[in-house]
Amino acid sequence: ASEFFKDGSYDLDFKNPKSNPADYLSSDKLADVYLDFIKDFPMVSIEDPFDQDDWSAWADLTARTPIQIVGDDLTVTNPKRIATAVEKKACNCLLLKVNQIGSVTESIDAHLLAKQNGWGTMVSHRSGETEDTFIADLVVGLSTGQIKTGAPCRSERL
Repeated sequence: ASEFFKDGSYDLDFKNPKSNPADYLSSDKLADVYLDFIKDFPMVSIEDPFDQDDWSAWADLTARTPIQIVGDDLTVTNPKRIATAVEKKACNCLLLKVNQIGSVTESIDAHLLAKQNGWGTMVSHRSGETEDTFIADLVVGLSTGQIKTGAPCRSERL
């Protein structure tokens, strides 16, 4: 959602260069949109529902819904941001990207911090990565039960 966050509001028509600021949604209104989706469709998870610094919106949505709220841009696999998200109850699942934090050891530490606080962990690749199957092995090794990969594209996702 950071992509369409403008001046404290959310522009759902952000790809339109002539989007109307009168149509931008507040954090509360965007949360209502998500809650309607959750009610109307069998959703189990939402990733990055708000801007990475809209902490109160994250916490409000996480408190109001039974589904998984995944922090990617919010946490950037960074222990300080994870600790802040835990403290603020901003989400309940970490999106773990090994190359974002820098090492396997730091990735394991980030996962353990999330796990100690009752969160789930979803391991993710980054686009343009190698064909190596390491993240699948990491999912199994950490027993996260969740992996995020994209559609087959080039060879890194096959």
